[in-house]
Amino acid sequence: MDSDLIKFSIDGRVVKGRRGQTILEVATENGIYIPTLCYHPKISKTGACRICIVRVNDRMLRTACTEPIMDDMTVVTEDEGIIANRKFVLELLLMEGDHNCLYCESNGDCELQTLVQKYQVGPVTDTSIRHDREIDFTSSNAIKRNEMRCILCQRCIKTCNEIQMCRVWGTCERGSETHLIADDNKRIGESSCVKCGQCVQMCPTGALSFQTVLGTGQNWELTKETSICIYCGVGCQIDFYKNKEGVLVKAIGNDDGPNRGHICVKGRFGWDFVQSPKRLTKPLIKKNGNFVEASWDEALNLVAEKLSDVKKKSGADAIGTLCSAKCTNEENYLMQKFTRAVIGTNNTDHCARL
Repeated sequence: MDSDLIKFSIDGRVVKGRRGQTILEVATENGIYIPTLCYHPKISKTGACRICIVRVNDRMLRTACTEPIMDDMTVVTEDEGIIANRKFVLELLLMEGDHNCLYCESNGDCELQTLVQKYQVGPVTDTSIRHDREIDFTSSNAIKRNEMRCILCQRCIKTCNEIQMCRVWGTCERGSETHLIADDNKRIGESSCVKCGQCVQMCPTGALSFQTVLGTGQNWELTKETSICIYCGVGCQIDFYKNKEGVLVKAIGNDDGPNRGHICVKGRFGWDFVQSPKRLTKPLIKKNGNFVEASWDEALNLVAEKLSDVKKKSGADAIGTLCSAKCTNEENYLMQKFTRAVIGTNNTDHCARL
């Protein structure tokens, strides 16, 4: 309804928004950039990082991610004072943690790094307020945790609580002593974490990262290919990343798919079979009690002969086929069609029922 529309200006441009929206939401809808760190559209608003501050009505500084829009308000997204405040916040973050990009797996894919470069902050030499916080690279075989790179944005906490409903992450202590904890201050591998990896995907820095990426290549060396998860029938879209050698190193949920960027632990980590040394790459035929490599024509001819022999001796219902979740829908359709139309039996099933 028109009564729910609010008209105001951002950087001298008249825009409209719906009652209840924030300045950041309306700015984003109109292609106006406001930097953020703690904000993410999938979780509730935090207003903790203070990077998104804007000037309202020429005087007040407000966090754009939490400030509701009002009729005829004027918003300035950037001026000398705002830039100075943002640079000060970034300097404090750099002083408090260990944000050396040379040995960080998120180098090239870090929102903090992007803003530091944008506002030309650093180098920071004062480390008097730096805290020694937990670095846990070994307790979990899925996730690495380095609190020295944590900026307390609470994205991981809200992702775990509001999206995954696992409630593993939280914070303890107060003020400058505040830090991230898993459960009642356990190591991540010893906590109730189910290794879904969604917190890593949402982390804006290198505080949380995947074990699979360690030593595989820099972020800018990885190439992305979007595909469909092979496991259940939801059809989640996944962005698979591989290094220069063509080895898969990580999987990120695609925001455009039906999963809206979320994937389960199988979709996140269950792709290592692709490059397993145990995976068969050529057909094997048993000769004199031993398996030997064969051509596809030789293997398929042998299978056809054996199936024909069974059908002649015992009938079509003596044969059954089993389809696989690791095949495409089209391949599974062809297998059941082959079973029914060619062999002549309804004995076909799927591995999901085993």
